[in-house]
Amino acid sequence: LQYGIVLDAGSSHTAMFVYKWPADKENNTGVVSEHGMCDVEGPGISSYSSNPLAAGTSLEQCLNQALRDVPKEKHTGTPLYLGATAGMRLLHIADPQASDAVLRAVAATLKTYPFDFRGAKILSGEEEGVFGWVTANYLLENFIKRGWLGEWIQPQKKTVGAMDFGGASTQITFETQDTIENARNEVMLKLYGQAYKVYTHSFLCYGRDQVLKRLLSKLLQAESYRATVPHPCWPTGYNKSLSLSSIYDSPCTEKERPSLALNTTITFVGTGNGNLCALHVSKLFDFTTCSFSHCSFDGIFQPKVSGNFIAFSAFFYTVDFIQTVMGRSVHLPSDLKDAAETICATSWSELLQKAPKLEKRLPDYCAVSVFVYLLTTKGYNFNNHSFPNIAFQKKAGETSIGWALGYMLNLTNMIPAEKPFSHKSMLYNYWVILILLFVVITLTSLVTAVCLLRHSKSSMI
Repeated sequence: LQYGIVLDAGSSHTAMFVYKWPADKENNTGVVSEHGMCDVEGPGISSYSSNPLAAGTSLEQCLNQALRDVPKEKHTGTPLYLGATAGMRLLHIADPQASDAVLRAVAATLKTYPFDFRGAKILSGEEEGVFGWVTANYLLENFIKRGWLGEWIQPQKKTVGAMDFGGASTQITFETQDTIENARNEVMLKLYGQAYKVYTHSFLCYGRDQVLKRLLSKLLQAESYRATVPHPCWPTGYNKSLSLSSIYDSPCTEKERPSLALNTTITFVGTGNGNLCALHVSKLFDFTTCSFSHCSFDGIFQPKVSGNFIAFSAFFYTVDFIQTVMGRSVHLPSDLKDAAETICATSWSELLQKAPKLEKRLPDYCAVSVFVYLLTTKGYNFNNHSFPNIAFQKKAGETSIGWALGYMLNLTNMIPAEKPFSHKSMLYNYWVILILLFVVITLTSLVTAVCLLRHSKSSMI
């Protein structure tokens, strides 16, 4: 077996994935699987901008687990990567020197481990989207697979689109035959000899955590920055006091920053009003500006969605909450809308009773459910016909869906541009021998049976 390690340094937390694959099947598909996974304690590395060394130290617990997960004799040959996403993209916009310092500190820690460290970098939104798409389709064996005779088969299956919803950004990526009117959204890939024209876009500031901050800012504006502000997306019975600095500490909200002192405290009081919540959340999007034939929102070109999609990360967790905690199924846009309204109308005490372990994120499920509904329907233009084609999943098989596996496959060149040779492998030769033996045994059995039958008939006469 061979191993690979990828650290997914997201905006709200870091996760480490350890992958494994049979060494003698390099360039095969469907053989890389998740061997281990570790959630780093604490926030994402971007939150360590004032103390970069702590960003590196925070990873040690999971890296120590990797030492145990990967056999010792394989350590030096195991590639180790760290990819940072939208949280670090935002930090780089706000303070490039701070983001560089965090990456240097993280790299310094990773170099102290015996693995084959191959770099720590900030992924672009487009890379994040495309690698998530590669991961999903690789795991579903939509590119290529081994046949039962050991030969390469290109399954006549369409690829699935990928929708990722992180802490600071959201991505949509799918194969399309339509003209992609903005060159920035077009990616041409050649995988296993097959060409793919893929549309992708990453919306920075539209991840879960940044959406919630932007919503607080909109509510403050609507109430002229009063000391007490009603929050229609929070449940009745839930209130919280927040400093302005905690709301306007991001490039996503800083343009709306008021002239008040940042240590000013505002108390938000939950009112649980689904319709009013939807009105305020919809103000986070611009659905009117478009200089192309079709747009999603904020003037961004998007062709019509087509085919099946997999929606993961916070998409999965939101719909999973609706299904498991609220007991509601989600098949159509109206199901999602109705479920969001039900969550919004549920009091804080009722929600706590239903899901006490989710207390930290519980107040925000109303706003996030409303956001997912608006994003998928008014934003991405899924309708009653196309929405049922979205599968909200965390994993494909036993492997997590996300950009990390696609990133590693790309950097280790495990998905060749050219189609592998359809040579007759050892496996194929064994199958031929077994089939010949089976035929010989079957024929011998038939001949023997016929002879015995004739012999028994002659004995009776």
